[in-house]
Amino acid sequence: MIISYHGLEAFKISQGDVTIAINPISKDSKSKPTKFGADVTLITTNIPDTNGREQTSRGDKESFVIDGPGEYEVKDIIIKGFLSEGVGGKVNTIYFITFEGMNLCFLGALANAQLGTKLLEAIENVDILFTPVGGGEILDPATAYKLAVSLEPSVIIPMHYDKTTLGQFAKEGGEEKIEPIDKFVVKKKDLEGKKGEIVVLKEE
Repeated sequence: MIISYHGLEAFKISQGDVTIAINPISKDSKSKPTKFGADVTLITTNIPDTNGREQTSRGDKESFVIDGPGEYEVKDIIIKGFLSEGVGGKVNTIYFITFEGMNLCFLGALANAQLGTKLLEAIENVDILFTPVGGGEILDPATAYKLAVSLEPSVIIPMHYDKTTLGQFAKEGGEEKIEPIDKFVVKKKDLEGKKGEIVVLKEE
């Protein structure tokens, strides 16, 4: 599996000939829009920074878009969406994705770290957790780290950060500085023995 970061909360996750886009950036955003095609597109929050569904279809190839809670199965990927509170009180969908034998949990533009017992039970055994850490309307670094470790993932990938908030998040994890990498290439066996390891990705 190859995971690359495209700014804000936008990620590209590829395995073989299947590509997932998560929170692609719309042309209406003030940030640079997403520019890659995907078989499946997940949108957590209906705001320009994360709802660029038009950015992930290419020519005749329409991306399968999921933009809310529910259970889905597409191209051998099992996706469960759970309701949570996002920026400005908007609906935010937390996605739990089972793909290539790994469990990925994507928190999206999460504003409220109180997830509730039912939701927490549903997102057990997380291999890779994606969490916003930028503060403001989304989780701040300290709250994000506390929630992240409570979910006991093997790897934590921070998103929606600037230099300051990323540094604060790293310190919460006991790291002075974490060197960003271009892409995260991972197999299930690579995660054995890891517990809450922070992986920072360079923006493409």
